[in-house]
Amino acid sequence: MINFRYHVVSLTAVFLALAIGLVVGTAALNGPVAENLKSQITALNKDNSNKRDQINQYREEINRSQEFATEIAPALLNGKLTGRKLAIVVLPGTGTGDNADAIAQMLTIAGATITARVNVQDKFFDPAVEVELLDLASQSSQPTISTEVLPLNSDGVETASAQLALTLLQRTGGTQPAAGDVTAVLTAYSDQGYIKVDDKAVGGAEGVVMVSGEPPVDKDAAKRSQSALTMADQFSGDDRPLVVAGAGVGDGNLISEVRGDPTLVKQISTVDNASTTDGQVATGLATVERVVQGKVGQYGLAAGASSLVPKAAS
Repeated sequence: MINFRYHVVSLTAVFLALAIGLVVGTAALNGPVAENLKSQITALNKDNSNKRDQINQYREEINRSQEFATEIAPALLNGKLTGRKLAIVVLPGTGTGDNADAIAQMLTIAGATITARVNVQDKFFDPAVEVELLDLASQSSQPTISTEVLPLNSDGVETASAQLALTLLQRTGGTQPAAGDVTAVLTAYSDQGYIKVDDKAVGGAEGVVMVSGEPPVDKDAAKRSQSALTMADQFSGDDRPLVVAGAGVGDGNLISEVRGDPTLVKQISTVDNASTTDGQVATGLATVERVVQGKVGQYGLAAGASSLVPKAAS
């Protein structure tokens, strides 16, 4: 008769056999498995080391490339903008402004005189201050910078941008903006927090280099992007050479907006990699092409670029 003790002994024997099997199996496989794992780990470590060396090499190549661009810039740009007067307009989202500083340096190397540097503040593109901006444009009217020639509509950004363009740029015939009137308009916008401008700013620029930053991402991003495009439109035209330099990435970035507009792409030059020394040199060359030669081109790495630099410089 099978009793409880029999069951206990049987189960114990089964578990003991399983334990012995595991021990014996592990001992038999431990050597080959361990050696295989060690081999795989060694291979992975070597691969990681190789990848790390490749990354360091690529980083060094990029640094050397930027150094090369810096060293070759004087040879490519020297004297090509001598006697030309240019204004720089820096849009929101450019961070510390290092790109704008580097672009200004390239224009100076080319011989240009920077008549003014205007940093447009976030407030300028805020949809909530549309009416205030219109009122400011009206109140800032000066004898040689009259609101009579500004767009007659309810778009504050368009009207104010047109007034700033009229203030900073020289005119093809007619009365030029008086120095006192230029100062008055720039001061009015600066005092209200719409722009920041250097103390030595004057009018009379032959063209403008507009430095764009990262596209806006807040709830009003679409409106702000459209406002930046509106400003670019007001600063451009047959007698208003404009180059927009920045980054061509991110939804709503100004360069993509310009390239996507069938009218503006024919009158505004763009450089989409201006955060690099290569792009900053290209900006200088594109400015020469736009201001001196009257030609328009799209340069850089993003969609819509025809080449890295103007053909004449390649």
